[in-house]
Amino acid sequence: MTGAVEVIESEVRELVRRRGVDPVCDPDRVRLIVHDVIADYGDRALSSSLPPVGDEGQVARAVLDAVAGFGPLQRWLDDPEVEEIWINEPGKVFVARRGRSELTTTILAPAQVHELVERMLRTSGRRVDLSEPFVDATLPDGSRLHVVIPEITRWHMAVNVRKFVVAADSLGELVRLGTLTPPAARFLEVAVAAGLNIIVTGGTQAGKTTMLNALCAAIPPRERVITCEEVFELRVPLPDIVSMQIRQPNLEGAGEIPLRRLVKEALRMRPSRIVVGEVRQAECLDMLLCLNSGVPGMCSVHANSAREGLVKVCTLPLLAGENVSHAFVIPTVAASVDLVVHLEIDHSGRRRVREIVAVPGRVESGVIEAADIFATRADRLVRVDGYPPHPERFARLGVDLAALLAEGRGLPPSRVGGPPAEPSQQVPTAQPSAHPPDPPAQSSPVGQAAAPTWTLPRQV
Repeated sequence: MTGAVEVIESEVRELVRRRGVDPVCDPDRVRLIVHDVIADYGDRALSSSLPPVGDEGQVARAVLDAVAGFGPLQRWLDDPEVEEIWINEPGKVFVARRGRSELTTTILAPAQVHELVERMLRTSGRRVDLSEPFVDATLPDGSRLHVVIPEITRWHMAVNVRKFVVAADSLGELVRLGTLTPPAARFLEVAVAAGLNIIVTGGTQAGKTTMLNALCAAIPPRERVITCEEVFELRVPLPDIVSMQIRQPNLEGAGEIPLRRLVKEALRMRPSRIVVGEVRQAECLDMLLCLNSGVPGMCSVHANSAREGLVKVCTLPLLAGENVSHAFVIPTVAASVDLVVHLEIDHSGRRRVREIVAVPGRVESGVIEAADIFATRADRLVRVDGYPPHPERFARLGVDLAALLAEGRGLPPSRVGGPPAEPSQQVPTAQPSAHPPDPPAQSSPVGQAAAPTWTLPRQV
């Protein structure tokens, strides 16, 4: 069958070239050409020495993948369970399913890897060469491509394709997947509507982009949202949305558009809300200045915990220049960031929210205080005693913040807003204040040990 595939593929490529068909933009037309060529080949094979076709469906798939897809990798790109594909060397192709990696049986030739990378970059307008040995690009289906070439790598190209697997596009679907509990989801939904500034933290593949998409889905539809990313990954389901991505320099080293420039330009576009896909470097300073100028926003940061994420947000702006100091950054972070949502991926590959931390805005001895709103207790994400800042914003929405947070603890509203009553004390029956104070005992400086590791139960 291999000989038949090679002959049919050669004939299909020739017809595609003659008819001027673009395989990327018009795969349906290529599919028709493939079926016509296979039918004609089968008739000729009956009266000649051509190798038999065998399974026509399998041959059609192989030829279509080679001409209009990404060859041997296309089967993994089409597999809905595969989240990421990476090539360490031509004979080692790995995939990740449900957060766990596995070595595949796909074996490529070095020339195939080069050809696949060139084909993947063709539609993006980006390049990879000795002057630019790294490249980030977006494939036509929205997957994210990252390539590193020798001599940065030792022997072979290192290729990563991170598929955009839409596991959830709302907080409700994250609850269904077991990533989030219903009370925490309701709180986050109201917090987004109230305009609180939220940072999503976690490690690689922890689900930060999925969480950011779900939070964006809770933005009121009347708002104008501007997103800034290195490559397009966010899918914001709103009518008034503008998405921007960076641009790499050209061959002469000019024309680069960094993420810092995008964040600055976003302020000139009448934003109701700004979303930065991922903060890695000095653009963190520009993002903080946006949040501190009255424009609500969200972003994601790589970090091991919510409090470490705050520390990182305090450190990254220092990369912007020597004139930026901790004395400026720390109070700016305390005043700009309202909530931190931290996610983790466990040993089984399941992604879960570990904690939701509030930033009350207080700074003592150069340390930002943080208070747990939801944390892990006995292997479950539960409501603890912290409160979010800006309770007046919740009140403007007509939301009883005390009652909302009481749902997470499973207590009647009369028990919310103060410390637990002593056994000898009677629990008051009066309705709680709509602006409960932040219990000082629950606030902890950034950098304090985080809550223990937990696992969210499947039942929600």
